[in-house]
Amino acid sequence: MKTKFVLISMLAVILITRAVPASAAVQVVSKSPYAGAIAIDAATGRVLFEDNADARLYPASVTKLMVLLVLLEAIEAGRMNPAEPVTVTAEAAKIGGSQVYLKENEVFSVNDLMYALMVESANDAAVALAIHYAGSKAAFVDLMNARAREIGMKDTIFRSVHGLPPGKGQSPDVSTARDIARLSREILKKPGALKYTSTRCRSFRTHTGHPFMMTNHNKLLGRVEGCDGLKTGYFRAAGYSIAATATKNNKRAIAVVLGASHAKVRNAKAKEMLANGLRDLATSAASAAPAAAHGSPR
Repeated sequence: MKTKFVLISMLAVILITRAVPASAAVQVVSKSPYAGAIAIDAATGRVLFEDNADARLYPASVTKLMVLLVLLEAIEAGRMNPAEPVTVTAEAAKIGGSQVYLKENEVFSVNDLMYALMVESANDAAVALAIHYAGSKAAFVDLMNARAREIGMKDTIFRSVHGLPPGKGQSPDVSTARDIARLSREILKKPGALKYTSTRCRSFRTHTGHPFMMTNHNKLLGRVEGCDGLKTGYFRAAGYSIAATATKNNKRAIAVVLGASHAKVRNAKAKEMLANGLRDLATSAASAAPAAAHGSPR
């Protein structure tokens, strides 16, 4: 059943994504203070702030948010169980960059690897989960692109499950601040999503004598009131990026900053956008309250 679903879904976008010509050239897109940004109301999608929000940039590890969405929906639909075992393949074990140092034939639960995906931004966990669910990285990428089209991410093309810089003859993942905000909003609709994105530290390999402490790359957690996710990303040409969300007084804002010149700049801008966004939502709610109290004019 799982294999049949995967094959049907990937056929929906394979012609689109494979028709896009690949270019090995990766231009530096980062700018000061950032290359693109947006803040939205998580409840309605209303734009609270935007600046070059449709610039096509490299999301880097923010790409893993789509991996999370596909997996959460698979669990929700009963096509996968968080407790089911995942056997690490040689392909997953050899992935570099941020990782939890998986070894071929090791076995971990889907749940453990999903925490590794979000907390440590583990590229090896991303590949292990993708192969486990879809049979190959390419098949999983097709699922990612299919879901992107469904939720209106019209300027996004995923080419990897991890967001690493492309190798020789490859092209990077491409997205926009607006599209990443759409993706973040969709993730926030899923029960249990925030438990993965809000975790600041978590042990990995707890069943062995050599546990590995994972630390979340999102430094807004614990420093910005109400912040409980979502994901950061970086490689040199892409710059520093983040999709962040925070809640206050039953209102929730999402801020996306792509292609910032420095991690501190990225974090400061995201913090500012979340604060301003939540203030805007509170003001709007306060303005609407008196009108609601008096009822509609006759």
